[in-house]
Amino acid sequence: MKKRLRVGILRETKNPPDKRVPLTPAQIVDLQIKYPDVEFFVQPSDFRSYSDDEYKYLKIHLCEDLSRCEILMGVKEVDKATFIPGKTYLFFAHVAKEQPYNRDMFRSIVEKKIRLIDYEYLTKDNGARVVAFGRWAGIVGAYNGLRARGIRTDRFKLKPCHECKDLDEVWAGLKMIDLIPGLKILVTGEGRVAGGAMETLGNTNVVKVSPEDFLKKQFDVPVVCQIGPQHYTKRKDGKPFDFEHFIKNPGEYESAFEPYTHVTDIFIAAHFWDPESPKFFTPEDMLCEDWNISVIADVSCDINGPIPSTLRATTIRDPFYGYNPYTRLEEKAFKDPRNVTVMAVDNLPGELPRDASADFGGQLMDNIMGDLLNQRETPMLERATICRDGELTERYRYLENYLNTHKT
Repeated sequence: MKKRLRVGILRETKNPPDKRVPLTPAQIVDLQIKYPDVEFFVQPSDFRSYSDDEYKYLKIHLCEDLSRCEILMGVKEVDKATFIPGKTYLFFAHVAKEQPYNRDMFRSIVEKKIRLIDYEYLTKDNGARVVAFGRWAGIVGAYNGLRARGIRTDRFKLKPCHECKDLDEVWAGLKMIDLIPGLKILVTGEGRVAGGAMETLGNTNVVKVSPEDFLKKQFDVPVVCQIGPQHYTKRKDGKPFDFEHFIKNPGEYESAFEPYTHVTDIFIAAHFWDPESPKFFTPEDMLCEDWNISVIADVSCDINGPIPSTLRATTIRDPFYGYNPYTRLEEKAFKDPRNVTVMAVDNLPGELPRDASADFGGQLMDNIMGDLLNQRETPMLERATICRDGELTERYRYLENYLNTHKT
């Protein structure tokens, strides 16, 4: 007789608590019908966007103790005190880039001989990710940028995104605002995050224009321009931009972003940034007389990265601060019109947790749940397995020094 597989859905333990889930109640029901030898258990939670009652109604087990489960699934990093030895965990671990703030958690994972599958590294053979929340970060980040503009100008009001019931309410609210003619919005990036930002702007009265027109022309309608690294960087040797070369040699490029700072009103940063690639602009650039940007919605949120006004991450409850370009210090949001308003929330999908969770769970079901629940080892699962049985996997051997640095 085939052994019954048990899967646990973790209560999020990172603070502030995240309301998202890897699988919605309805998705769990579908999986239990499709895989009758699999049983799901959900840790109770007071803050999850899907209530305990929603799981109970669908006869999904609520259980505090998940020690009988072989597979445990969450969203964000897990409190190291809660790890159960020998299990398989799936969550966004944020350790593969040697993040120092997660080193102790990672040590506990290895010491307890846990198999860690990191969602971020679930990829196709060509390296394309199959599960991500990036679209939702872009959707909410662009919305927050528009909301900041409304507060700054006292022209319109948008309710905080996390107070909207769902994405439909977000879209409906955007359709009620009227952005002024001539307003220029710039989006950097060409991936999922930037796509989400453009999706939000597509629900307003903005018109998309080319980079050349954005820089040179005036408009009698609000406009948006989306640019990639071929527009905001250039090769130091003067040769034509080459994307593959840029990815492999980001240090051989310099910023070409300066012209955009003179014409942009709202800058939505939705790009991927490599620490070796050039910074977009400097603090000195922000003091220029023709500096025009008043709102920066830094969806990418790289602290001490390419955007000097991103001094820290902000929160869903308090998303904005003012950056004083003269002192280079943070001030209260909207206190002084000479300041640049900064939005740098680092968990933006948490503002629309139900929609984002349903989308994410759908990606999991389409790409890995069949193999995971049938306990089939695949190249995709192997690429995302950072460690197992107390050892780093071959792909992640480079983390050995990170794991053991300052070990006590």
